[in-house]
Amino acid sequence: MTGTPAPRTTPAHRPWPLCRRCCGIALDLGSARTRAWITGSGVVVDVPTVTGTGTGTGSRIGTGTGALYPVRRGAIVDTPGCARMLRRLLAHRLPGPGHPLIVVTAPALGGLAYRTQARIAVEALRPRGVLTVPSARAVAVAAGADMSRPLLVADIGAHLTEVVLLHEGAVTDARRTALGTGDLDATTPPERLSEAVAVMLTAMLRQDRTALTADALARGVLLAGGGALRPEVTGRLAGLLRTPLSVVPAPHTAAVRGAARLLQVAHTHPSASGALPPAADLH
Repeated sequence: MTGTPAPRTTPAHRPWPLCRRCCGIALDLGSARTRAWITGSGVVVDVPTVTGTGTGTGSRIGTGTGALYPVRRGAIVDTPGCARMLRRLLAHRLPGPGHPLIVVTAPALGGLAYRTQARIAVEALRPRGVLTVPSARAVAVAAGADMSRPLLVADIGAHLTEVVLLHEGAVTDARRTALGTGDLDATTPPERLSEAVAVMLTAMLRQDRTALTADALARGVLLAGGGALRPEVTGRLAGLLRTPLSVVPAPHTAAVRGAARLLQVAHTHPSASGALPPAADLH
């Protein structure tokens, strides 16, 4: 993955018309919670990522409830179930008959598989276009971070933790562990999660042949996700890293709020005359 975007070769287009029919959705599909923001309404959904009873292939939770998790540790494991969940949660909330533009956050290391499955799932909402954006970039946007310089983002979720190096807004390195706040118990203490983040950052620093990681680490680490609200995690991490830690305001909703800002920018994309691609990546 490289961080330098290609120069623009297409002419400027007129902005999307600002009208009531030009609806947009920012969507963050987490393994624990799903959050959605709709143009003109703000965050309208913040609920557990759970589907009802049925024959889906998602991981089963609970005992005798039939409830399923369609997203597990950074992977969409039940795409039809995810589509049904999104239709149930959002279809009736869309203003008017227009087709929404949807911006979906994606784990930096989710790869093409995650982005493809996410696009298939959101087809349930009949979008006019779908854009995917790395969660770390959305977090940085929500924080108003200066992305002209190297930036480290640690997103500590419920079942997945990612450490991502951004340069000029693009992902240049990323590490992940299938561990999050939802795993913390007597056998997995908070210290283990903090140490996992420190290990990923240390490996990133040692294997970087440039000065990007060192420069970013000197600036400090931007923390997001529910883990950023856990002082037993952040306190230990600060002691291990010996570098400034900055918690994004409302870190558990930072990704969807950043996606919402990118959605507002996307409204200046080429109009519905056909210049807007049906799917794109903001990576």
